[in-house]
Amino acid sequence: MTAGHIVQRQRNRGKYDFDSLCAVLDDTIVGHVGIVQDAAPVVIPMLYAREGRDLLLHGSVASRLLGEMAKGIPVCVTVTHLDALVLAASVFDHSVNYRSAVIFGTAYAIEDPAEKARIFDRLVEYMIPGRTADARPANRKESAATTVLRLPIETFSVKQRTGPAGQPEAGDPTDVWTGLIPITTQCGKPLTEQSSGQVPGYIGNYRLDAGRLCRH
Repeated sequence: MTAGHIVQRQRNRGKYDFDSLCAVLDDTIVGHVGIVQDAAPVVIPMLYAREGRDLLLHGSVASRLLGEMAKGIPVCVTVTHLDALVLAASVFDHSVNYRSAVIFGTAYAIEDPAEKARIFDRLVEYMIPGRTADARPANRKESAATTVLRLPIETFSVKQRTGPAGQPEAGDPTDVWTGLIPITTQCGKPLTEQSSGQVPGYIGNYRLDAGRLCRH
């Protein structure tokens, strides 16, 4: 961990252990990937999978972002969960409860066809465990049209806020509602397009949280 990656404001909210990072990463599947391209910042949302201490990313071979990343330039990935709105007695003290991670590293392209095929499966299994047993594997044409990157997690920081706003200060109204409005991610009922006769359990019971990786 370098000084530039230490949480500066509200330092008590910062964490730097890998388990805390995994808890943030594994609870979702979308991050925002940022680079500097032609002297300008570029940030794009992307699906990812975590494999050990690496992130796996993929996209079209026509993607300029992935092409730049494959050259070995510095990359920043951020992941954020919004857990609650925090309503206080004063406008200034309103906030949100959140969990976030900021990751820094240098990506490289995966060229070996067998490894690319394995990573395709890993990306899908990270998103919805059990799916690759039913779905057709990627073929050579699809693999050739896709850039696959591995991003070793070189350094990172995790930051989170929990709890209510706290006690009103002198002069704050005492008759106004304060507290939390929890925010969660929920999956709706699966909408069938084609079916073998029943919805697989890994689909019907799916929840987008870290528990999906151990429920299957």
